[in-house]
Amino acid sequence: MAPKKRPETQKTSEIVLRPRNKRSRSPRELEPEAKKLCAKGSGPSRRCDSDCLWAGLAGPQILPPCRSIVRTLHQHKLGRASWPSVQQGLQQSFLHTLDSYRILQKAAPFDRRATSLVWHPTHPSTVAVGSKGGDIMLWNFGIKDKPTFIKGIGAGGSITGLKFNPLNTNQFYASSMEGTTRLQDFKGNILRVFASSDTINIWFCSLDVSASSRMVVTGDNVGNVILLNMDGKELWNLRMHKKKVTHVALNPCCDWFLATASVDQTVKIWDVRQVRGKASFLYSLPHRHPVNAACFSSDGARLLTTDQKSEIRVYSASQWDCPLGLIPHPHRHFQHLTPIKAAWHPRYNLIVVGRYPDPNFKSCTPYELRTIDVFDGNSGKMMCQLYDPESSGISSLNEFNPMGDTLASAMGYHVLIWSQEEARTRK
Repeated sequence: MAPKKRPETQKTSEIVLRPRNKRSRSPRELEPEAKKLCAKGSGPSRRCDSDCLWAGLAGPQILPPCRSIVRTLHQHKLGRASWPSVQQGLQQSFLHTLDSYRILQKAAPFDRRATSLVWHPTHPSTVAVGSKGGDIMLWNFGIKDKPTFIKGIGAGGSITGLKFNPLNTNQFYASSMEGTTRLQDFKGNILRVFASSDTINIWFCSLDVSASSRMVVTGDNVGNVILLNMDGKELWNLRMHKKKVTHVALNPCCDWFLATASVDQTVKIWDVRQVRGKASFLYSLPHRHPVNAACFSSDGARLLTTDQKSEIRVYSASQWDCPLGLIPHPHRHFQHLTPIKAAWHPRYNLIVVGRYPDPNFKSCTPYELRTIDVFDGNSGKMMCQLYDPESSGISSLNEFNPMGDTLASAMGYHVLIWSQEEARTRK
């Protein structure tokens, strides 16, 4: 298909650098103002949502905060400390830094809510965000230049999936309610349409890309999943779920391994080389409620699922069809809210997810805050909560950058960048 010109690329100017004032305080310091915070920081005094069910999984021993990481690495080199202990010590050190995370910058570029978010794979200060109106912003918050802004079509143009092209990061893949999954550049040009719907009743809801196998996979709102190569050749197009496919994910280490999530209350795992029809899945993982997301950890060994009610699940490669643990967590579905999706930290066994307080949730407390919660992927315990009183909306999407030291959040119309307090001071 010949390249097609998108609406004119623009710049957006509503970027705010956050000064140091009361908003820099932690949730613990804000407790008197909020009456009560259901879980605060890390440590033994924290009350967590761990009515969670864990299948007898014993995680590595957590190193005391005072233990030197350098000393632990030296002990490992001498054979006196196991590598899991070193990893857990590094994770514990990172968790202590989360106490100093504050909002570094904030942008409100859209006239409709943000619906997708992805970090640049090699630039740790660059993030791309899509909106319900089809707008896309490329934002390098590390420089003073204004973000690049591509105007969408408005109503009916919602960006449902967004991925940088791993072979050329000046381009990106996008799936949308406009009825296409496409490759385009940040000048607004459509370079290739990979999938297109002939009717307004069918649109694309999810997207993933693999650089090593040069594959593109996309799912639609009636249960179909399409696999293509990066040249646009369709490999197969099959109905794999009974209802909308909300998420597709290729395993980062075994890219022939595909997970699909659906509102039909299942997550299915497939070998893309052996797909012959809807019954050719390797595993089917039933859930109690429709599922928003199913994403693999960076090492490909675990799968994290988020339903549309109050449950986060962790599955392991050792037994895909049986969850290691269930974490109760309030994130119920609401029509005018971007679906909440839990995500992995790229370097540590940590889970980050936005909280939508629910009065019907078992551990709900009065005046509960809309925090961003961080859980330990081994134990299911809450380790930390992030909160800013002047940005107190629901953070539906939360992703750490590839380095793991900066967090981007999509909160309604806003995009928030969280980083350490000392990092903001240097700026």
